[in-house]
Amino acid sequence: MGRMVADCREIPSESGCTLTIAGEEDEVVRAAAIHAADVHGHQDGPELREEIRGMLKPE
Repeated sequence: MGRMVADCREIPSESGCTLTIAGEEDEVVRAAAIHAADVHGHQDGPELREEIRGMLKPE
């Protein structure tokens, strides 16, 4: 499996976050969920992680 990318710039937000996370899919989902909860105030859980997984793109 190749590396995947989660890019905050692709999701409109009030903070204008520009963070990009790249790595193996499970690593990116885990890190992006923690970031979404810590920085953007989302509730980490299975639904958020599936939403993130659906938004990943190949590097």
